[in-house]
Amino acid sequence: MTPTPEIAVRTEDLHKTYSGPKGDVPAVRGIDLDVRRGEFFGLLGPNGAGKSTTIGMLTTLVKPTSGKASVCGFDVVDDSVEVKRRIGMVSQNNTLDSELTAVENLEFRGRFFGLGPRAAKRRADELLELFGLTDRRDGNPFELSGGQAKRLMIGRALVHRPEVLFLDEPTAGLDPQNRVNLWDLLRDLQSQGQTILLTTHYMEEAEVLCDRLAVVDHGEVLARGTAAELKDSAGADTVITVSYDGDVPAKLDGLADRAGISKVEVNGGQVRVFSTAPEGLLGELVSAGAAAGVNVTDASQLRPSLETVFLNLTGRDYRD
Repeated sequence: MTPTPEIAVRTEDLHKTYSGPKGDVPAVRGIDLDVRRGEFFGLLGPNGAGKSTTIGMLTTLVKPTSGKASVCGFDVVDDSVEVKRRIGMVSQNNTLDSELTAVENLEFRGRFFGLGPRAAKRRADELLELFGLTDRRDGNPFELSGGQAKRLMIGRALVHRPEVLFLDEPTAGLDPQNRVNLWDLLRDLQSQGQTILLTTHYMEEAEVLCDRLAVVDHGEVLARGTAAELKDSAGADTVITVSYDGDVPAKLDGLADRAGISKVEVNGGQVRVFSTAPEGLLGELVSAGAAAGVNVTDASQLRPSLETVFLNLTGRDYRD
């Protein structure tokens, strides 16, 4: 795997298979990813999709079965120590040390990464202020609210100024206010040049935060690109709705048989067309009304949402 300066994270045909009493269980099945420096990249997928296993391999916690992965040009297996020096990791669960205060959690991490006592204290104070936790500096981390604990965990991951920050479902279990506030914090970090790789199953979170996304399920990448590119390429329907001041024009009767149109619904003077090829359809519906002597009273064109694309790719089955 050839290092590329502009690429912060790269995987090539990355696999992970777990062995158990019932045989081998493939968790990741050949994932290829490139995350650019300074990019906010998201792995989007349902529970059990392989997102956390992928993060585990990239952060050296899980050894790949086959394939290659590198972070900042260093192989996650052969150069694991160098990788660890360059990453910060925030897991889903609270991993703060309950025997230390909030500030001591930060100072200890600084000392672990080679900062002297004064430098570690100074860095801890900076992060407590940055994350709005100065008034909780001497408190037990397990007495913090969910949002405060998550901010402290992110602060701890940033103590040594890592090149890449990994976030595994960072807002799981947070209320809407804390979630939105954490989004603001993460956007600020990226604006300062921080590379961030996020796993999530929240559609809004992925769309709000991520420059690019990879939709993962059953250990494979199903689609990748910006949110807009995913919407355009995943084959989900655009819904065009037109209301007339009279009956829907008879000229539209054969519309359902046209290529790219999956369904046509007519209800009184309203027609709804579901299509993967919506170009020109709205104009055609308006023109058909004019030709039939009826006026258009309302018209809209609703593009697929990221949630629609996600369900289109991963299905609607229940996930444990």
